[in-house]
Amino acid sequence: MADKNKSKILIIGGTGNIGKFVVEASVKAGHPTFILVRESTTVSDPVKAKLVESFKDSGVTVIVGEVYDHPVLVKAIKQVDVVISTVGSTYHLVDQNKIIDAIKEAGNIKRFFPSEFGMDVDRVRAVEPAKSMFESKAKIRRAIEASGIPYTIVVGNCSSGFFLPNIAQLGLTAPPRDKLTIFGHGNVKVVFNSEADIGAYTIKSVDDPRTLNKILYIKPPNNIFTFNELVSLWENKIHKKLEKTYVPEDQLLKLIEESPWPLNIKLGIGHSLFVKGDQTYFEIEPSFGVEASQLYPDVNYTTVDEFLTPFV
Repeated sequence: MADKNKSKILIIGGTGNIGKFVVEASVKAGHPTFILVRESTTVSDPVKAKLVESFKDSGVTVIVGEVYDHPVLVKAIKQVDVVISTVGSTYHLVDQNKIIDAIKEAGNIKRFFPSEFGMDVDRVRAVEPAKSMFESKAKIRRAIEASGIPYTIVVGNCSSGFFLPNIAQLGLTAPPRDKLTIFGHGNVKVVFNSEADIGAYTIKSVDDPRTLNKILYIKPPNNIFTFNELVSLWENKIHKKLEKTYVPEDQLLKLIEESPWPLNIKLGIGHSLFVKGDQTYFEIEPSFGVEASQLYPDVNYTTVDEFLTPFV
């Protein structure tokens, strides 16, 4: 049941990979929840249409419109206290400038969460073309800071549902049982979080003064693994040793240069994660960030171990 004392939340992109989990977490936490849905979503995509219906059934207010329709967007924003953008590739991430403009015009928003949920784009050391993709998110951060809109950035790191079902093996749709490829030496630490947990931590932070104008890093201790540790965990689960091929950095960089799009971006992200260690090489300083599992110890997060068990 929605609690009228809790912030009203508008989620833009609520039928997406992360968005649907943010919507579910918002409803579960008792926030009056609104979603902005494009008309085409409910007409041409039966899976998403069904999802929208299930949201309605759980008490979500569905507003039909899109970020390009400024009057509709402003009107939607005026009904809420917090805006969370989870727009993905369908909208270009730069289109969030339209959300920023609408928030400025509405003038009533207590907090804006831009579509981040991955790595800390101000601290990645990626090569092209992944570098440009991260920079487009960084530009949105600068625009929010310049606008003076209160914000929280959520760094969810690797989403388990994307990386773990195939143990981060490009092109595989199931976990490997014979052999796998490891970028670099496999001793760099990476963070994996379930999408449901990313949603839960995001909603926890909505009314929390400690996360205002800060980066919320989701780095629970049991979800930080080197690739070698991850493989070892999987081998123990299936009671079998896998044949491992290590790809040294110079070879990987050459592959990135020679590969077509979108493979080059995927390899570039792999390089940033598994070779450069862009999720774990820096300390979270209180001046810019806070860590979610320390702030909210009551969230019973899914560990990597638990996440992998059903795939055995």
